[in-house]
Amino acid sequence: MRNVFEAILECGHDEDFAPAETSDFSGTDAPAGSRKKLDILAQRILHGEPLWHPEDRSDYSGLTGAVRPRA
Repeated sequence: MRNVFEAILECGHDEDFAPAETSDFSGTDAPAGSRKKLDILAQRILHGEPLWHPEDRSDYSGLTGAVRPRA
């Protein structure tokens, strides 16, 4: 499947889906948009968990990034 529309065509959809919080459902310190956060969100979907956890990182404080010199 290449996108959500193909997934719906192949698997259908569940309008009554209600995510369940399992014992593995925990917050993450991964920053928004990072590969790690995207992987965690994908795992949450696969396990039928809510996408967002109240203890997920909500800001970028304390992070540093690569600085590219200007040309």
